[in-house]
Amino acid sequence: MRALRITDLLQEQGILLGAAPADKAAAVELLISLQSVQGNLSNPAQFREALLERESQSPTAIGSGIAVPHARSASVLRPGLSAMTVPGGVDWGAPDGSPSCLIFLIAAPEGEDGLHLELLARLMRLLMREEFRAQLMAAATPAAFRAAIDQAERTEFPEDFPSHAGHDIPRVLAVTACPTGIAHTYMAAEALEQAARSMGCPIQVETNGAAGAARVLTPEEIATCAGIIVAADREIDMARFDGRPVLRVPVSAGISRPAELIQEVLDGKAPVYHHKETSVPPSRPIQGGESLCHTIYKQLMNGVSHMLPFVIAGGIFIAISFLLDDPALGYSTFGTNTQLAAWFNTVGNTAFHFMLPVLSAYIAVAIADRPGLMTGFVGGALAASGYTFPFLSSEPVSAGFLGALVAGFAAGYLMRLLQRLLSGLPTPLEGLKPVLLYPLAGLLLTGLFMCAVNPFVGIINTALDGTLDTMGEGSRIALGIAVAAMMAVDMGGPVNKAAYVFATSTLAAAMPAVGTSIMACAMVGGMVPPLAIALCCTFFPSRFYPAERRSGLVNYIMGLCFITEGVIPFAASDPARVIPACVTGSALAGGLVAFFNCTLPAPHGGIFVFPVIRNVPGYLVALAAGSLAGMLVLALLRKKRA
Repeated sequence: MRALRITDLLQEQGILLGAAPADKAAAVELLISLQSVQGNLSNPAQFREALLERESQSPTAIGSGIAVPHARSASVLRPGLSAMTVPGGVDWGAPDGSPSCLIFLIAAPEGEDGLHLELLARLMRLLMREEFRAQLMAAATPAAFRAAIDQAERTEFPEDFPSHAGHDIPRVLAVTACPTGIAHTYMAAEALEQAARSMGCPIQVETNGAAGAARVLTPEEIATCAGIIVAADREIDMARFDGRPVLRVPVSAGISRPAELIQEVLDGKAPVYHHKETSVPPSRPIQGGESLCHTIYKQLMNGVSHMLPFVIAGGIFIAISFLLDDPALGYSTFGTNTQLAAWFNTVGNTAFHFMLPVLSAYIAVAIADRPGLMTGFVGGALAASGYTFPFLSSEPVSAGFLGALVAGFAAGYLMRLLQRLLSGLPTPLEGLKPVLLYPLAGLLLTGLFMCAVNPFVGIINTALDGTLDTMGEGSRIALGIAVAAMMAVDMGGPVNKAAYVFATSTLAAAMPAVGTSIMACAMVGGMVPPLAIALCCTFFPSRFYPAERRSGLVNYIMGLCFITEGVIPFAASDPARVIPACVTGSALAGGLVAFFNCTLPAPHGGIFVFPVIRNVPGYLVALAAGSLAGMLVLALLRKKRA
């Protein structure tokens, strides 16, 4: 049975636009008269009594300018709906104290127990959208008012509106995933959902965030959809899409051109995906326009995204251990002098020491799937230890972060080579490959490779660390400016991630209690852009549209929490002005942080890790100066908005 639609009950003669009732009682009379005009009531006075009795129990205004009075009565001949817009508003007892400007009256027959609740739920689902409410308030005629509701219902409840061909509108699925799983993942999902609503196309989006996958696509959805959009900058489970049309794009494409991607799927332009045993890319661009460079970037980011929780949580625990310790008990054991400090230090270091093995392990997994996990893990551990053949070096030199990168890619591609070499084994031996042949041969090849390259990568790593340590003030400031500016270039994109990964890599060789200036520069560079946007919205509101001002203020929180991605909507709509302003502010802040020689041992946290920053006053000066500079540049570049 087809669901009851709002437009089935609301006729044009039941709509009154631009009303100006003196009070709530007058508004009730108008709404009841609209019900009578539609022929829904046998006794308006009796229905009024039922409605007023319902209102006496609790007001039916829900806030945000909406009121939905409703009642059941024997005087209702058939279910009905009337609507009224009141530009001046009327006091309906809303919980937020706001006057009600958009009022719907639901009349239900006495025997229809669930009808008015079903209609109320359906109506409220639409009215929660601010743009829909604005569209209704702006309607010039009852026909336009009713047409807006019809379009909204078609978008929100597509299953109730078969296509002209007699089939449901093709359903589009999507998966979004960014390296950190914090912001881009959800921004792409929101952009795709909004675009699908405006196109009247139902969509289901699976988000692969830092807390895991949500709204996971079911086999039934995958089997019946028109196609799948995979907007991801790290590897996800692709085996389930075998034989289905799949459009693979970076997560940024899901944010910047969602309607275009959905239309490509609906037009049948998504290539059919054929899953192989591993996800190793060919040497040329693969179907869906994904280049080899982007595939390698995704493999790297797969390792980084899995590494970050170890680095962030471990680094903060180590920092807490120094806050809780007593330096008077000795600097040589600082961080473990007291029992509480020692506990935080031990747990933090345990997590922190997994950083390099996890990085290389999940790079290898992105290349060779599950067979690459063990070899990548061991390769990363060998890189961290610097172990090598005795005849090459008598003393191990850690290959550090750079060595872990080499280990991850080497383990992945060596395992990929093994998979190809062993692909011709007889069928009875297939079961031995994952439990014996892959691990045994993979460990042998990865161990030999890492022992051979560790000394040379260790020399490079030591030279890089030594260069950072011996930098003069001028070169240190220049590096701080560059790292901080890169953090503001693409707000969580490849340039931002390159700077952040470089900064976190410096922590591996730093003193845990001190951290590095580069890490402090990277964090201030990521905090400035959202704060600059928020400040500009506050002090130069004429440079923004009302909707931009409302969303811009949220960037105070995002900036203080070191979440740069809050700037993306502004940068996407006006990149020529927003990005230069943010880069200018971040570069200034990074240079000042380096000048004041601020250091940071924790790789994330924003204001929550300020206690562990060395030279906090200098850091605060740099943050304020960069944010104000970004605000002023943006205010100068942008024109006033109408």
